[in-house]
Parts: sequence; C-alpha cells; structure tokens
Amino acid sequence: MKRKRFCIHMVVISLMINLTVVSVCFAGSEITNKLKNTINKVISTVTDEALKNDLPARRAILRKIINAQFNYRQMVMRSLAKNWDVRSAEEQQLFIALFKSLLENSYANKLESFSNEKINYIDEVVKGEYALVKTEVVRKATTVGVDYKLVRENGVWQVYDFVIEGVSMVRNYRAQFTKIIHKHSYEVLVQKLTDKINALKEGSSASGDL
Repeated sequence: MKRKRFCIHMVVISLMINLTVVSVCFAGSEITNKLKNTINKVISTVTDEALKNDLPARRAILRKIINAQFNYRQMVMRSLAKNWDVRSAEEQQLFIALFKSLLENSYANKLESFSNEKINYIDEVVKGEYALVKTEVVRKATTVGVDYKLVRENGVWQVYDFVIEGVSMVRNYRAQFTKIIHKHSYEVLVQKLTDKINALKEGSSASGDL
C-alpha cells in the first residue's frame, strides 16, 4: 500500500511540473486542452524568477491553479463512499477542507523537485457528464500510464481521480478511510488526517499511510 501511495504521489507531482516537452497524439478537445493549460500554468509559476525567493507567494499561486482543476467534493464523496451520506453538512465541509489540505501539503515540498519529463496524450473518452483522458509519462528508463477521470458539474470539467498504472487514488484513500472507520471511528479518521497535515506542515515525514 505504501509503495502504491508513493507512486501516486510521485506521478501526480511529475504531471504537474515536469512536462518540459509535451506531445499530443490526437486532436485535443476542450477537456484535454484545459488539462494542458493547467500544466503550462504550473510550469510557468515554478520557473518564474520573480517568485524564486518568495515561496509562500509561489505556493499560493500553485494552489489556486491546481484547485481550479480539482473537484475535491467528488474526491471526498468517492473516498468516503457509504460513510459520506451519514455525515452532517458541517462534517462534510470539514472533511473536504482536510482532504484538500492533505493533498496540498503532501505534494507541496516536492512540487519543484523534478524535471525533464515528457507526457503523451493518448486518447480521450467522453460519456455524458464523465470523461477519461489517457496519457503516458515518459521518463528515461520507463513509461508510466496515467488516466485522468473528470466530471462535468455546472458546465465545468474537473478531475476527480487519477489512475496510475492501474492504481486509483480514490480507491487507495477509500481503502484506508474505510479501514480506519471500521477499526476505530470516523472521529479517529479526522484526527489522523489532522495529525498528518500538521506533521507535513512542520516538515515531518509522519508515520502511517494517508
């Protein structure tokens, strides 16, 4: 599980910042072009000399760019599964905020760490309000298949899951969340998330999954 989680983190990070060369293998649609546009904005931000010595400002810009592309509510709904509906509206909003902070802080310290990646856009499938964009990240020694799952809400397409070499980010978190709730409680899950986020903010690697 830890190795799968590590792979998800590494590939998502590389997709966000390492695409110095981009190859498109089919005529891009609005959905694919929006993904490319997000990646280009991230690259522009991390290479902006004016922000080089202003880490807080750079991170704030990166969060704004990436958050516009992610549907955190859908991510949380699918990750909590049956445990979502039984939560109050206040609890749901709190968990979304925690999940968002978890992802942001998990990737924050690594966002500027990688380079010289190439991405190929392989295919795009749209079925109603859902879409799948298939890509591959090409490295010197290997090629990694990455699928983006998107949903359209209020006319806007946003990512709600990544499937990396067959490993879904949402399913990965769902397995962890379900296990913690079943073994302990929802309240323990919230505390574990909070502790993990605080550890990441302090620069600690923190123990356990999540």
